Amino acid sequence: RSSTLVDHMKIHTSERPYLCNTCGKSFTKSSDLKRHITTHTGEKPYICKTCGKSYRLRSTLVVHLRIHTGERPYLCNTCGTSFISLSNLKSHIATHMNQRPYMCKTCGKSYRLSSHLLVHSRIHVSEKPYNCKTCGKGFTQSASLVIHSRTHTGERPYLCNACGKTFNRSSSLKRHITTHTGFY
Repeated sequence: RSSTLVDHMKIHTSERPYLCNTCGKSFTKSSDLKRHITTHTGEKPYICKTCGKSYRLRSTLVVHLRIHTGERPYLCNTCGTSFISLSNLKSHIATHMNQRPYMCKTCGKSYRLSSHLLVHSRIHVSEKPYNCKTCGKGFTQSASLVIHSRTHTGERPYLCNACGKTFNRSSSLKRHITTHTGFY
């Protein structure tokens, strides 16, 4: 389509006519701006029909759905391990090559992923941007806040298929499974 070509050509001209009124970031396509705006509004229109979790991006929901279906379409050619997302596979491949290109300028610790460096860097400035709405405790990672919030809600979403016992962390379930299998 000609409209697709027009949008594509903006890549070559560096034209970014779609501007976010909240933060000033600009985009080549209006659809990219619309997707970006949800970072400010907190809107999560893509909802999992199985567990009710909601997501800002459709692509994130697609990856999440693989947790329920067991689909792991991304295969490591080196060791045969499979993954639910391409980003997880890429991160895994870096472990085979021992690549850690993202280095902390404060302490020198290095990471495979820039997102891991970002989380690490918060320890140097005591930044804890994720706060519990119930008790106010702060966390450096959103995943830590999710796990913490279960202490208030009593949610235990991880189920042992062998005995029916439930857990609030996947790591606790994995450790428990060893009581049935002997393997971790």
